Amino acid sequence: MESAYKVGVLYWSMSIPGQVAMRQGLEAEARRINEQAPRTGARGVVLLPEVAGDGVDGVERQIRQMQAMVAARPDIIVVQPSDNAALAAPLKAANAAGIPVVAYDQYISGGKLASYVTSDNRQAGYLGGEYIASRFPGNAVLRLALVEYPLVSSTVERLNAFLDALRDHGKAFRILKTYEAVEPLGGRKAGEAILRDFPQRNSVDVVFTVNDGGGLAVVDVLARAGRDEIAVASVDGDPVAVGNIRAGRLSVIDAAQFCGPLGAEAMRVAYAVLRKQPVARHILVPVFPVTRETVDRYPGWLGPLPQAFEKPWQANQRLWSGQVMESR
Repeated sequence: MESAYKVGVLYWSMSIPGQVAMRQGLEAEARRINEQAPRTGARGVVLLPEVAGDGVDGVERQIRQMQAMVAARPDIIVVQPSDNAALAAPLKAANAAGIPVVAYDQYISGGKLASYVTSDNRQAGYLGGEYIASRFPGNAVLRLALVEYPLVSSTVERLNAFLDALRDHGKAFRILKTYEAVEPLGGRKAGEAILRDFPQRNSVDVVFTVNDGGGLAVVDVLARAGRDEIAVASVDGDPVAVGNIRAGRLSVIDAAQFCGPLGAEAMRVAYAVLRKQPVARHILVPVFPVTRETVDRYPGWLGPLPQAFEKPWQANQRLWSGQVMESR
């Protein structure tokens, strides 16, 4: 039997729980492939993992990791980019070396990917915006504080879609200020900054955070300060965030990813590429709107994807669908 395929895997962060769950899903799928391979005579896989880490240092580290990975010439590279633009040159080097690259969770701007697997980040932001619009009826202008992260495609798409949904549902809003955070330390600093900038109760209606990695810390800071008049919308579906929704602790909606299935899908696609099978260029895994009305329907990060259902709040698109979308 031929030796196993060498799969270089570049993870972003192991301090963001959702990304840890994505890694668990990817590695569980690799184990499943290896368990089945002897029975079918197919080649298995051996993973060569690296972790970039958070912040600017993590971005620089991942550039070096991918450059080294290309030099080592694995059969394929699976990468969760820490920055959309920073890996363009290493991706082009992989293209030149004939090494296929599958990106998951985030995109790489420049070079050619064999496939890109991600959560439906536009759906994630849009679900938050439509739900917030339904909770704040009337003509009053919604006062927003935004906790963003402009370095990766997923968080940019979430924020843009959140604002689009408010507009589409006829809700006027004013952005009071924007902050940047995607992990716990940044989230704590953003929460403290919101309190300094808006110390009076009822001076902020809604905080939108682009992920739970930073957003949970924002909620903690605001909750400890007694700012329970603020509604928080976020993305990821961290179990702590789900608990906050159940308890009515600031968080009112969290567009939850299916992190395990997302990681598993990236590994399945990479294995199909290795076996010269056709794959979709872009694969979108749906997200789930966790609210007080739907929390009992949400199965958690590891799935499975629930059945479609009608949203129990006012929305232009009443049906939520759990269908994975592919484009070639």
